[in-house]
Formats: sequence, structure tokens, C-alpha cells
Amino acid sequence: MNRVFQVAAAAAIVAMASVPGFGGEPKVSFATDVQPILTRLGCNQGACHGAQYGKGGFKLSLRGFDDEADYREIVRAAFGRRLLMGDPARSLLLQKPTLGLPHAGGRRMTDHSWAYQTLLRWVRQGAPGPSAKDRKLKTLTIEPREIVLQPGGKARVTARAVYDDGSTEILTEKAAFDSQSPMVARVDPDGSISAASARGESAVMVRYLSTVAVARVIVPYGAAGSLDAFKPNNLVDTLWLDTWRKLGLTPSPVCDDAEFFRRIHLSTLATLPRPEDVLAFLADKSPNKREKAIDAVLARPEYAAYWAHKWGDLLLNSRRTIGKKGMWSLHNWLRDSFRANKPMDVFVSELITAIGSPYQYGPANFYGTGGADEWTESTAQVFLGMRLQCAKCHNHPYESLLQADYYSMKAYFSRVGKKGSQEFGLAGGDSVVYVTDGGEVHHPRTGQLMKPRPVGGAPADDPIDRRRALAAWISSRNNRALARNLANRYWGYYFGRGLVNPIDDIRETNPPSNPQLLDALADDLIAHNYDIKHLLRTIMRSRVYQLSAIAQPASRADADNRYVTHYSPTRQGAEALLDAVDFACGTQEKFVDLPPGYRAIDLPDSDYDSEFLDTFGRPRRAVPCECERSEAPTMTQALLMISGGLLNRKVGDAKGRIARLTAAKAPADKAIEELFLCTLSRPPTADESHEAVADVQAAQTPKEGLEDLLWTLLNTREFQFNH
Repeated sequence: MNRVFQVAAAAAIVAMASVPGFGGEPKVSFATDVQPILTRLGCNQGACHGAQYGKGGFKLSLRGFDDEADYREIVRAAFGRRLLMGDPARSLLLQKPTLGLPHAGGRRMTDHSWAYQTLLRWVRQGAPGPSAKDRKLKTLTIEPREIVLQPGGKARVTARAVYDDGSTEILTEKAAFDSQSPMVARVDPDGSISAASARGESAVMVRYLSTVAVARVIVPYGAAGSLDAFKPNNLVDTLWLDTWRKLGLTPSPVCDDAEFFRRIHLSTLATLPRPEDVLAFLADKSPNKREKAIDAVLARPEYAAYWAHKWGDLLLNSRRTIGKKGMWSLHNWLRDSFRANKPMDVFVSELITAIGSPYQYGPANFYGTGGADEWTESTAQVFLGMRLQCAKCHNHPYESLLQADYYSMKAYFSRVGKKGSQEFGLAGGDSVVYVTDGGEVHHPRTGQLMKPRPVGGAPADDPIDRRRALAAWISSRNNRALARNLANRYWGYYFGRGLVNPIDDIRETNPPSNPQLLDALADDLIAHNYDIKHLLRTIMRSRVYQLSAIAQPASRADADNRYVTHYSPTRQGAEALLDAVDFACGTQEKFVDLPPGYRAIDLPDSDYDSEFLDTFGRPRRAVPCECERSEAPTMTQALLMISGGLLNRKVGDAKGRIARLTAAKAPADKAIEELFLCTLSRPPTADESHEAVADVQAAQTPKEGLEDLLWTLLNTREFQFNH
């Protein structure tokens, strides 16, 4: 066809298509009809034309996040060769995916399908582009939200769109359906679900435009056994009981007193219990002794030290980035906050709205390094459990996070400034964080001025300091975001994995293992004014937390213990393990530039030289992610514990525990009991005691025998793990 004639024909078709009701066909929208088809067919996914440089000279935005760019690419790029207005059915856009012409992506649709007919109508109508008058998606729902299927069972989910003009639409033909675990549940393009070969849980996602909704599909591991023996202590137990019934899982019995006592100390204080405290707890016959022990642990001074260190990791407290004075200022503020049990909404608000000298006011160090991008991403990840980094460059490909969300959030930090200062008599190096008079954020692609709006919230500003509006939204009693993040984080710290895992990746397409429990814990935390000790008390008092670490045979199919049918043993962190070695050996590690008495969990940052801490994976505090702390076992760790000089030096220390026991001529059985108590937090069994006494007596000297026993205990999993 002559090119001039084709252009003229296209103009005529566009003119006719602009007349309402032209041809008796409903008008096809590029934004709400064409783009969803390209997403559903996979045309704009990363492996196809949505790749960074596209495929075959044809590039689309990833998952259709840029309507204008995609329209230009389809209609105008390549000299307009992809559409044939005079003969729409011969358009490359239709010929390629139906294999009317060779297509590296294979057949994506047939010429009888709804997708084909819709695209054909769109070309026939002149390929109208995106318009400001297009209706906008308000909400996307999927029903039902939870389905329990027996093996071989089938079900169906329905996706529905609600638009800003009040209209609704069933999306059976438009939306893209995916299953996160096809081995558990498969989903067809129309939303039909069938249970597959594996057991467990799968999230079925529906994606439409830039929004995602998720349904939970459960395929029980087996027939639900009797759970009459499990007596709930609080809401944690009640809500897990409901989940176990659905999944056909059976929890382990409750752990013994020694395991419980050691567990609460390591979880809450990263500190082993004192031998005398272990013996007193075991001898206590009162029915509420576990509740009393929990309260006593929460009142210990080590509580503030441990959680200041933990949050120092998250807030990247390091002399390398904020200087030594800033590092100490933030560390001391963290210790004071946890010592006073400061409400966590106040804690977060003080960090977000901080101004002044970082040397004088600890929270100001939150703004010590980086700029608005880093502050935006850290705020989202640390306080809301959301990873926004992906949305900086494009809409999130698997989540309801838009590029606009990132820059609307960034607008809260666009007026934060830093300048040098000589205040408070400090000579050089100090600075002041302050609020500037102006500063705006523009969308990098559209150039649009972005009004401050929190992710998932409504626009909110403040005439003096925008960050105050953000802090007010985060701490609002009507907003679960902060409370859900805190509940999930601390659950992960106490159980080895979060209800949402990873613990700082809360999103619709990464659903929690127990959604009802996460919401209940969040609501309970809000109701108790963000009292974090109340949350920890609730967790530790639950029977779920007190379960044995030995899985029941009927629940071993739940290999990763996603449903906490038993307690998952977790290796002590690097700092806690070094302190435990010192405690067991009766020694004290000396850190450069610090007075004697500082333990590893007392350290204000990660820049104190320690081969042991580096070997066991302490974080460098470079990124605000839990993933920075390495928990993977290595051969180097094993060699350090088995034959490393540090352990041998501490076991044989002239002023250590073994030297003291030997000098006091302690009876072998009493010395052995003390070594078990200071390492495993329990007395030895009769068999263990008998065998250990024989080994000590067979050694050349009692000192050598006790040293060998202590070295052996330090190298057991029972010592190195919290179980």
C-alpha cells in the first residue's frame, strides 16, 4: 500500500473512530484494554519485549508501566510498520503472536481469542492512544481470598476491577493470573485453580495494570489430627491452632524448663543465663514461674544493650560513615531509648523528624550520610518493611508499587539540608541537620511535580516540616504499616524467620504464613501504645514459642517450619556467640579503645577488629537489610572453633573458669555440672555426668580433663544454637 495513502487512511479512520458509536463497536482503550493484553500474553515481561533493550528491535516498558512510550513504540516507531490501518488483520501486532509471520516468542494467541478480537478492533478504530479521560483503576479485588483444596481439588478465583467513575469489570479475559508455587496449585489463564502434586500453600496472584491482588491456596499435608492436647495461652496460640487445623499439621509438645529458660535469655538478651539462675528456675515449683522468668529477663540491663546493637545494624551506625562522635551519639540514644522502653512510634518519629547537631542529638545521625534517595529507601525498609529500590527506575514488576510511589515518598525528604557548624564549642567536623525553605521532587519520566504522599497512604503535607506529616501517618492508630513491620521483625528475631519472610520484604505478593496473626499482633501492639516489651511478652508467653525444637513425624513435611509446628534452632549471632564463649570460659575479650568489661553486644559499631566476629558474619552496616548479617555456616568457622587460637587461649586462660575450678579443688562431678550449666544451661544427665567424670579422671591432670570437656561442649550444636 502506498505510504501516503496509508497515512491518509489512518487519519480518516481515527476521525471516524472519534465519533461515538462508530461502527457499533465499543471503543477500545489503550490503557485499560491493550496494555493488559500485552501483560497477560507476556509480551512486556523481562524475558521478552519488556527487557532492557527489548527483543527484535521492539521494546516495551516492563509490565506496561509507561503507556505513552509503549503507544509510540507500537504505533509510530519503525516507520509505523507494526500497524496496517488499511488492513488491520495484516498488522504485525496481530500477525506475529498468531504465527501468521515467524515469531521468536511462539504463538501467544489465536485469531478467535478475545485478545485478538480486541486488538483487531483497536486497530480498526484507528489505534487511539492513552487519554487523560481514560477511567482510572481504583481497586483490584480477588475472590475468594483463601481457598482450601484437597489433593486433586479444583476451584476458581474471580478478579474484579473498580474504576474511579464507579464502574466495575470482571477481568477473566484481561488480568494475568500466576501461581507462586505451581507444584502446590496451578492456575489457568481464566483463574481456574487445581491442586497439584505437592502439599502446602501457594499464593495465586492476579495482575491488572500496575496493581496486584493475591489469594491464598492451601493444600493440606494430611488429615487434621487431634489438637486437644494443645491448650492456647494467648492470641498467638489460638490463631496458629486454626492454621494447623487447615493444613493438617500437629505441633510438638512444650519444651522442658531448661530449654525454655535458655531460649528466652538468648532471644531477648543474646546472653546465656547464669548457672545459679538456671538452678533456681529448675527448682521453682510455682505454676507461673515461666511468666515470672519472662518478666525478669525483660528487666535485665542486657536488654538495652542487645537491642541498641540490633537497631544499630538497621540504622547503619558506623564511624566510617557518620564519624566516631556521631556513632557514639546515636548508640547512646539507642541504649537510652530501649532502657526506657520508649514507645516505638515515638522512637521512629524522633528519627524521621530529627534536626540539629548529630553530635548532640543521636537521631540526627539518621541523616548523617546519603541523600533523599537513601533516606527514602531506609525509611521504607527499616520502618515499614518495604523494599522500594525497584520502583526508583520503573513500576515494580510483581507488586502494586509505582515509580510515582517512590518519588512521592522521596518528596518528604526533599527539604532536609545539612551544613557545617561550630556550635556547642566543637572544633570542626560537626554539622547541623535542618529544614530548608524549598525543594521539590519531579517524576524523572514525566517531569510531574510530586506531592508528598506515603506509600499506601493519602497525600499529606506540613507547612513547616513535611517529615512531620510522614511521621504522623506512620504513627497513626489507624495505620497498621509500622505495627505490622515491627510485629513481623520481632517475630523473625524470635523464631528465625518472619511471618513474612524475608522480614523486611512486606508486600502483597509475599504473603505471611499466618495473615490473621500478623494483623492481630499489629492491632495488639497499637492498642498497647507501641510497647515493644508487651509484644515480646506476648510472643514468649505463647505456647507456640515454648514448643520443643524436635518436630513431630506428622509435621516433618513442613521442612522449613513455615508454620512453626516446632521451635526452629537458630545459630547464635556472631556477637552473642563470642560473649557466650567468654561467659563459659570465664574470660573477657578486650576491644581496642574500649575499657575492660565491654562485651561484643555492647559494641557501638562493627569497626572494632575481631577475626571471630568477622568469621561468624557480623554485618558491616553498609545497607539497611537483615540479609547483610551472614548466617551461613562455613569451614572457616568450624576450624576456628575446633583448632583456633582464640578458643584454646580462652579455655586455658590462667584466670579463667577452669583455672578457678582447679585452684578450688572442686570435686569432678561439681566442676562438670558447672561446665554444663555455663554452656548448655542445664545440668548433665546421669549418663553424661558418669562419662565426663571418667574422662576427667583418665586425663593426665584434672585441669587437662576439664579443659577437654569445656572445649567439647563449646563445639556442640547445643551450645552454638538457640534451641
